[in-house]
Amino acid sequence: MSLKSNIKISLLLLCLLSVATLTAQEEKDSAIHLTATKNEQRDIKDVVRKIFNSSKPTQENSSGQQKNKIYHSFFPMAGYTLQTGYAAIVSEGIAFYNDSASSQKISSILASITYTQYHQLLFPLTVDIWTKKNKFNIVLDYRFLKYPSTTYGLGARTTENDAYTLNYNYIKLHQTIQTKVYHNLYAGVGIYYDYLWNITEVNPPAGIKTSFQKYGASQKETASGIALKLLYDSRKNQINPANGTYANIVYHPSFTFMGSHNNWQSLQIDCRKYLKIFGSPNNVLALWSFNWLTLGNSKPPYLLLPSTGWDDFYNTGRGYIQSRFRAKNMIYAEAEYRFGILNNGLLGGVVFGNVQSFSRNIATQLSLLAPGFGAGLRVKLNKSSNTNLCIDYGFGMNGSKGLFLNLGEVF
Repeated sequence: MSLKSNIKISLLLLCLLSVATLTAQEEKDSAIHLTATKNEQRDIKDVVRKIFNSSKPTQENSSGQQKNKIYHSFFPMAGYTLQTGYAAIVSEGIAFYNDSASSQKISSILASITYTQYHQLLFPLTVDIWTKKNKFNIVLDYRFLKYPSTTYGLGARTTENDAYTLNYNYIKLHQTIQTKVYHNLYAGVGIYYDYLWNITEVNPPAGIKTSFQKYGASQKETASGIALKLLYDSRKNQINPANGTYANIVYHPSFTFMGSHNNWQSLQIDCRKYLKIFGSPNNVLALWSFNWLTLGNSKPPYLLLPSTGWDDFYNTGRGYIQSRFRAKNMIYAEAEYRFGILNNGLLGGVVFGNVQSFSRNIATQLSLLAPGFGAGLRVKLNKSSNTNLCIDYGFGMNGSKGLFLNLGEVF
């Protein structure tokens, strides 16, 4: 698909989102840098009002969050990614506070349904609940995917010629509960269940044994186990962080006695740091380290191995198609510079660079470094929560490139 076509679909997405009602509000101190000049800030709703000859901009709620009040967010949209092609999406979100204290974190529930050009069907339901005084955090990540998609085999040295389609259905049921240990530090436990079935290779390379077959091809895979989590989060706004530190460690063993096909263990270490630079609150240097490791000699299902774009929010590896690299271990780092374009906050921009490394085939030693880089535009959808529509174009090795869309910052 040409760059011109990509721009067209991104503009279509922007037009559809511009008429959406995005009313979820963050806690008062989440409206970073807007307090002193909040009446001067603009978002896409203000633009729509101006188009329809209403000169009065939308105002922020100076009273802050209201306990038990529900803020709805419904929007239909169209999009495009390398993995899905064109996609039609309908999404419904709600947000609310369980306490009126200014320190109370916002709770949210988001569901959507997506149908794509490649006949993929995606239905995620994500829940993030903060109880009164932020004592407990309950997180649910439920997903159903009917997902014919491109795979390239194992290791960091695969080429475009290795690509073929792997078709499967997937149910993901992940749930955790965490309790406050001290200030911004939380610890908790969860149950993770993953079920994949009807796994089929479509037109694999002729005359060779594929990595999927060598790894142990199976039409059905089940993974079931616990998750032990340790979280530190000092960010004031999780939607669009401007400062603070985030660190999340997840140890996930799966067991045959809980229904897994085999015993295996994985470890994820996700660390992020946000720094204001050059004297402007609009200028932020964001740093991200994401490490996904398979422990010992354990053997996760092929489709649950560490892979490009398969973090919980599908955001690693801008510049590459999802699943471009897959192996037992993944090391990933990214830096992004975010800056304002318009003083009223309506438009901003980013430049970013990342690098990923995967172990060779099914070995544990890391191999080739795969860099990516690019730039993007930020359009303010909601000035109260500081939510942006992110439109990025990324480049990778060997001619890899594409458009990447996100609601809220990538990390």
